[in-house]
Amino acid sequence: MILVLDNYDSFTYNLVQYLGELGAELQVS
Repeated sequence: MILVLDNYDSFTYNLVQYLGELGAELQVS
């Protein structure tokens, strides 16, 4: 489980978006 404390930080947001995309790709494949 990944806990993100600062949702409004651009780097953190981009990282979460990136991990979300990876997670989606892993689920699809």
